[in-house]
Amino acid sequence: MKFVGEHILSVSQFARSDIDRLFAVAEKMIPYANRKKVTRVLEGAILGNMFFEASTRTRVSFGCAWNLLGGEVRETTEIKASSLSKGESFYDTARVLSGYSDIIVMRHGQEGSVGEFAGASRVPVINAGDGANEHPSQALLDLYTIRQEMLGRRKKVDGLRIALIGDLRFGRAVHSLCELLSLYENIQFTLISPKDLSLPEKYLTLIKERGHQIEESEDLHAGIAKSDIIYMTRTQEERFASQDEANKYRGLLRLNQSIYTEFCEPNTVIMHPLPRDSRGEAQELDEDLNENPNLAIFRQTDNGVVVRMALFALILDVAEQIEVSSRDVNWYTERRFN
Repeated sequence: MKFVGEHILSVSQFARSDIDRLFAVAEKMIPYANRKKVTRVLEGAILGNMFFEASTRTRVSFGCAWNLLGGEVRETTEIKASSLSKGESFYDTARVLSGYSDIIVMRHGQEGSVGEFAGASRVPVINAGDGANEHPSQALLDLYTIRQEMLGRRKKVDGLRIALIGDLRFGRAVHSLCELLSLYENIQFTLISPKDLSLPEKYLTLIKERGHQIEESEDLHAGIAKSDIIYMTRTQEERFASQDEANKYRGLLRLNQSIYTEFCEPNTVIMHPLPRDSRGEAQELDEDLNENPNLAIFRQTDNGVVVRMALFALILDVAEQIEVSSRDVNWYTERRFN
């Protein structure tokens, strides 16, 4: 992948060498994300942040990443707040809004919608989630987090043992992460879900074709016993035909400190793409894990900023110019990174 000027619609665009390049640039972004330095390399550039489906972390993270590079953000949220609610086509919307932007980040509830939009856009488009299909940047920040967490334990991504738990059918972050992990060697996938929420066949086939091991189970305790990474997910209730159907699965698979202590290895890392469902009937990732040092969910969200900064820098071809306008910050910057 050349990155410059490209749409980022699917993780299938990435080779392992592309991931290595992206992560090398992400490392350079850490001082800026941590507010130690300021760069204005994208001063004057405009990000069109188009989120037609609910989002907190992804929307704000992309906007933060862009601002930290010196650019300005313009946002559209919810279809009812846009001309799409008046019957305007993706084509017309894309042609108009890409005239106002230098790059567009888009989320939409319909599978394939971002690709359709990108086909008419005059500027690069990044897929921030299209229905139950994919979420490329989430998978990239998850993989970056896995790499960083394994480095701290003197392990590599190759040979990783990962338990993916919960709604694997509709979880687009899981779909994209499985495809990225399959680029590595000898991954052991343990897939833990109710049968009706199991990983779609196309991802199972891909994982097997690339020579990895798969174990499928509905037993949480046995599945997490020998894992380097636990990747929990919530029930994607917005993808179900009715709330009653979604409610059947909420709370079936829960991880708390007691279960972790009894069944997990001492350094097993806990991840979650967020939001975690903290309602009493759900609690797929209990709040009593908040003080567990192996809980990496907030390190994940921090990592999302540097990975998205790196995507912007590579797509707009400024990765080698970051330090040209770099300076130390002039405000109080002591932050709690723990």
